[in-house]
Amino acid sequence: FSPPKQLPHGTGAHEEALMTELSGLVQKVVKSSSWWERHGVDISILGCSFLLLPAGFLCLRSTQAIPFLAGVLTLGVVHHTLTVKGSHLASHNALTESKSWGKVWAIFFIELCSAFTVEQATYNHVKIHHGYTNIIGLGDSSTWKLPFLNRYVYMFIAPLSVPILTPLVALDLLRNVEWKAALRTLCCMFLGLYCHYWLLLHVSGFQSPWSALLCMLLTRSLLAHPYVHVNIFQHIGLPMFAADRKPKRIQLMSLGVLNLPRNALLDWSFGHSLISCHVEHHLFPSLSDNMCLKIKPIVSQYLKQKKLPYNEDTYASRLRLFLQRYEELMVHAPPLTELVGIQ
Repeated sequence: FSPPKQLPHGTGAHEEALMTELSGLVQKVVKSSSWWERHGVDISILGCSFLLLPAGFLCLRSTQAIPFLAGVLTLGVVHHTLTVKGSHLASHNALTESKSWGKVWAIFFIELCSAFTVEQATYNHVKIHHGYTNIIGLGDSSTWKLPFLNRYVYMFIAPLSVPILTPLVALDLLRNVEWKAALRTLCCMFLGLYCHYWLLLHVSGFQSPWSALLCMLLTRSLLAHPYVHVNIFQHIGLPMFAADRKPKRIQLMSLGVLNLPRNALLDWSFGHSLISCHVEHHLFPSLSDNMCLKIKPIVSQYLKQKKLPYNEDTYASRLRLFLQRYEELMVHAPPLTELVGIQ
């Protein structure tokens, strides 16, 4: 057992004042931004992804390697854009300012496209992960840990099972929701999966059910590796806290969240809030990807000016770290961090 790490800490009132000041700066930017900046850019990216679906399915009809691979890549990127970016924004109601339409988009992206349950996705991600970021036993990202797998299997082979595990986990979680919501989820999940399967058979021209199912697995796992990696890189290995000793929000998020560099493919398919603006997203989770990118200079400058951490690292650096320290980070319980003087 290693003793808790200790970090310097100010008074709670001071940190609340900092968060209030930063929120005021961000709100000025949000209020001065157009609808296009707040929602339109991200809706357009999702819309463009839908428009690419016919081309992707038609490319798979080809017997030549290059058009066929283009179809696989197109459908893979579109799938992750809808299921990761779309579902993530919908879970935070960041696609619209209407709660009613927000619910519609959440059902569409999370249940129909992603084969998961809205209630449990919102509870586990918004209520727990965001509400208790890096708090041991709550939002500590431990659900991503599979300690019985070795580092190479977990990092390079296990992600391929994400398309299979996602609906299976959703079915298990349906025990925790009302029967009406469970029935809706089952219908949406079946409709989404069957539509994908039917289009491969009748539009792409696959001759056997097994070849269509294999193609579904291939396209749905195309970006599964960075999806798993990003989810562990940006929290695990950073300071973790006990529930009764957690710091105030601004310090909790600045200590326990990390940004990765911008990447054209991942920015498009996962969204800025999951890649280069994850700190901003955790501080202001209701903002869209484009708005997180817009407030990034303000947040980074403010945190650095106030001598608060602003964690940044490269994808390759985090990958090396997790391969080198896999047991410490992904198998053993993380050490607790205590802030000196916390009130």
